Amino acid sequence: MEEREIKEIETDLLLEAIVRLYGYDFRNYARASLNRRIQQAVDKTNCATISDLTARIVREPEFFQRVVANFSITVTEMFRDPEFYKVLREQVLPYLATYPFIKVWHAGCATGEEAYSLAIMLEEEGLLERATIYATDFNEDALENARAGIYPLEQMKQYGSNYRQAGGRGSLSEHYHAQYESVIMEAKLRQSITFSRHNLTVDQVFGEMHLVLCRNVLIYFDRTLQGRVLRLFDDSLVNSGFLCLGSRESLRFSDTAAHFVEFVAKGKIYRKRTVP
Repeated sequence: MEEREIKEIETDLLLEAIVRLYGYDFRNYARASLNRRIQQAVDKTNCATISDLTARIVREPEFFQRVVANFSITVTEMFRDPEFYKVLREQVLPYLATYPFIKVWHAGCATGEEAYSLAIMLEEEGLLERATIYATDFNEDALENARAGIYPLEQMKQYGSNYRQAGGRGSLSEHYHAQYESVIMEAKLRQSITFSRHNLTVDQVFGEMHLVLCRNVLIYFDRTLQGRVLRLFDDSLVNSGFLCLGSRESLRFSDTAAHFVEFVAKGKIYRKRTVP
C-alpha cells in the first residue's frame, strides 16, 4: 500500500475519532486544506505519524483542545475587502434601518476583527443601539481574543486604510484606545457583540436573523457541508433578510439558491425571498 493511501486511512480514522469523542465534525472539510493542517498538528506536537496524533487525541482530552485550533481558519482583518463593506453600508444598512430592531449573526468570526468592523459601521449609521450582534466560531482561543478586542497597533495602519476605502465616516482611531504596542476596541463596541462558540458542522440555527455574514469560510468545506451550512443560514434568516458570502463563494448549484435573489452580485450579497 502506498504512503498516500495509508495517510488517507489514518486521516479518516482521526476524523472519525474526533467526531465521536468531541462532537467536532471535520469529515466534510476540503481535504487539501485539511491535510495541510493535520500535518501541521503532527509536526507541532512531535508526533511521528497521524496515527500517533490520533492515539493522543483519543486518550488526552486536554491535548485535543490544544490541537483543535489547528483546524480553524483565522485569517482575517478589519474591513477586509473594503468594497464589500462599502456596499453593505450604502445598500444593505438602509434596509435594516427600517426595522425597529436588528439581529445579526456573524458566523466564523475568528478573532473578531470583521465583527468589530460591522459594529463600527452600525454605530456610525446610528443603528448600533438597536442591533444585537452574535459572532460565533468553534475555536475558543480565537473567541477569547475576540472578546478582549485587543489587536497589535502595527496593524492599524492597514485597517485604517481599509476603513477609509469602506466609506468610514471619520477616523478608525475614534473606535479604539491605543496603549503601548496594542489597541483595545472601545467598550461600547465590545459590549455590543456576543461572542459564543458555535460549530457550523453540527450545531443548530440562530433564529430570526435580519443579516447573516459568513465570508471566506465555505471555501474550506466540501459541497455536502456547504449545502448543510447554507440550509442553516436559510433557516436562520427572516423573510427578506440578507446573506453575505465571500468573494469566491456562491449559492449557485446549492439547493437553497431558489430561496434567494442576488442583491449585489459583486459583493456576494443575497436577499431571502418573501415566502407567504
